[in-house]
Amino acid sequence: MTEQQERVVVVTGASRGAGKGIALALGATGATVYVTGRTRNEGDAPLPGTVDATAEAVTAAGGRGIAVHCDHADDAQVAQLFARVRHDHGRLDILVNNATTLPDALTQTGPFWEKPLALTDLWSVGLRSHYVAAWHAAPLLLNSAHGLVVNTSSFGGRIYMHGPAYGAGKAAVDKMSHDMAVDFRPYGVAVVSIWMGLLLTERTRRVFDQEPEKYADLVATAETPEFTGKVIDALARDPDRLLKSGKVWIGAELGQEYGVTDASGEIPMSHRAFFGDTTTYGDAVVE
Repeated sequence: MTEQQERVVVVTGASRGAGKGIALALGATGATVYVTGRTRNEGDAPLPGTVDATAEAVTAAGGRGIAVHCDHADDAQVAQLFARVRHDHGRLDILVNNATTLPDALTQTGPFWEKPLALTDLWSVGLRSHYVAAWHAAPLLLNSAHGLVVNTSSFGGRIYMHGPAYGAGKAAVDKMSHDMAVDFRPYGVAVVSIWMGLLLTERTRRVFDQEPEKYADLVATAETPEFTGKVIDALARDPDRLLKSGKVWIGAELGQEYGVTDASGEIPMSHRAFFGDTTTYGDAVVE
């Protein structure tokens, strides 16, 4: 087997959306991909997709998809997930932290005090859950010669997007990536935060389909969820990936650097010009 075919990957929050696309792209490299999610049956969630269907699609793409029904708000279930990976493989090559909570009120207009406090749930699944997954995954990542942690994020960590609950969650994910990288660096494990663009997920497609003319221009600039997975694959193969560790990266710009194209055959545009530069942090003081 090649190095790519021997990869062991965990992608959280992969019943649909970004997680599903990332899992499919990494599965296409021949990897064994553990995909997590809460949705067991179609109809259990308002959007289509189940964790089992994603695992089957990963296998169909050329990898080995393994469905793990896991609620990332439950630490015990997360511990069981990584205990299974340890039992099966003894190591983990790539962890993609993507699981998040997206309350319906997220896109509600108005100031934050007029929105429900439930919006802070995304600090639990979407921030804390990333920390918990990385904590359990750490010993397995140390057993890999090419360990990589990717925390999916967005420009909302830098600009106003959906209000302070969302912004605080994404900014914290970005800073957490930096600090995790400091701890992992001596062991050769890289950690990055990737800002994804507008994704053609089941959720956004539903919105676009309701008013196709209104969103025609946005559709033209959108990325498929698989694009981020292809970027992660290229990053994982980069022998100098540790030079990128601890930083926030725009997915489209990594695609440009690595020559990764989307399904259209084109490299998606970077939104840096509209939303600003990525976040940078000063050198850490380590005692």
